Amino acid sequence: MLALAVSIDTRVFLSPTYRSLDVADPAGRGSTTVTVSPRGILLHHEGVVMKRSRTSTWFGLVGLCVVAAAAAGACAAGGGSGNTGAGEGGTGGTGGQGGSAGGQGGDVLITTSNSSSGTGGAGGGACDQGLPDADNDGDGYTELEGDCNDCDEFVNPSAVEVIAEPDENGMVPEPADEDCDGTVDVMPPACDSGLALASLDPADAAKAMGICRFLKSATWVLADGSPPPVNAAQLANFHLGHGLVPKLGTNNNPQEGNAMLFLSSGKARDKGDADATYRTFDKGYTSNAPFGFPKPSPSCPNVTTGLPHDATGLEIEVDVPTNALSVSFDFQFFSYEWPDFLCREYNDFFIAYMIPFPMQQSDGNIAFDMLGAPISVNNKFFEACGCPGNPVGPTGECIASTFSFKCSLETKQLLGTTFEKDEANIGWTHGSTGWLRTTTAVTPGSPIRLRLVTYDSTDGKVDSSTLIDNWRWSGKPGTTVTEVIIPK
Repeated sequence: MLALAVSIDTRVFLSPTYRSLDVADPAGRGSTTVTVSPRGILLHHEGVVMKRSRTSTWFGLVGLCVVAAAAAGACAAGGGSGNTGAGEGGTGGTGGQGGSAGGQGGDVLITTSNSSSGTGGAGGGACDQGLPDADNDGDGYTELEGDCNDCDEFVNPSAVEVIAEPDENGMVPEPADEDCDGTVDVMPPACDSGLALASLDPADAAKAMGICRFLKSATWVLADGSPPPVNAAQLANFHLGHGLVPKLGTNNNPQEGNAMLFLSSGKARDKGDADATYRTFDKGYTSNAPFGFPKPSPSCPNVTTGLPHDATGLEIEVDVPTNALSVSFDFQFFSYEWPDFLCREYNDFFIAYMIPFPMQQSDGNIAFDMLGAPISVNNKFFEACGCPGNPVGPTGECIASTFSFKCSLETKQLLGTTFEKDEANIGWTHGSTGWLRTTTAVTPGSPIRLRLVTYDSTDGKVDSSTLIDNWRWSGKPGTTVTEVIIPK
């Protein structure tokens, strides 16, 4: 039945990097990832997951091998039906070895979406890691260089620990020491203790986000990636736009560790800090917009956004761990533009701009609202807000600039911040999105660059700010998506 998913115009090849079978059309217009597990077959097509009924996993695999053999030269000597994770090992096929208890059968490494699992050996017997100075699994590390399992290319000192958790079939892989640090399912400690609020070191900003390893470079940038202004007064203003904060207000605490990165088109300071400024801090400089910007919001299709003003940004280059398939981070966007300046040319942005561009995207932005638009004042994604006369919460609404807002988070995220009260409108607050999480796919072992920037538009007045935290690698595949999360 699996052959029904493979047409005569389809090429099939094995992808050891993603531990799956990839099915793509020759024109490259779409792709399907087939994940084979002991309980069934999953077809992933452009972000849509379709679960096949329970069938013979290895019968389906052999069928794919026949189709793919000429194009890929793969599937030679596949093993038996070893289970992923805990369980009994399978019996090896011709020239192959069944998985060890809790391991994976055969030469072809096929796992569920989690990478925590044992690995079956090469043909003829249990895996022999070979000479200690030889890289037997081709992951760039030998045993002498710290590879604790030279039979599994996804286990080495450049991997990250993957916490064993149930896969899509409810099965839990056997925990493994993917990063070869001598521990199993133990996450590394946070690295953001003792960071100075006004640190000028961009590497400290990466630490505040939760990036403790794999960082290649970090630089302060403007909206288009160019360096900060050289004028001394403007440069000092630029640096007031970033802060490494242990909290923001009463209820915004780190999602991980002890600090968060705070980027602002005004001042990145908490209420009560000596440098904190309400509403407007015009820094006096401009820059070009990121590639692909400005662009209108679907909520305000006829509004043209002006030149970026007062941008403060961080650009990082990171080596993707050899077993990571996706990465995520949490953020929260605040703006003084709410409630008075919606659907105006004064449209402040938070952009998370990744290179290489994610698949199927014309620009590199990976942070979106519910309509697929970039995070900005005009996306009407504000859920933390309040107003007089209109009850907030599930049954109420606030009418701001003629638009209705449920304010479902009420004012909790605003309490104790400079956004909790609109001093020009009695009874009103300013607004926040609440905590959001962006996830995007990455290629194991390949570098990515990510620019995180907040800026005003058209002028430098009425500022906006963004909290960023909780950088996390994952052994699960991901698509580019932004979702609402419950804060820690």
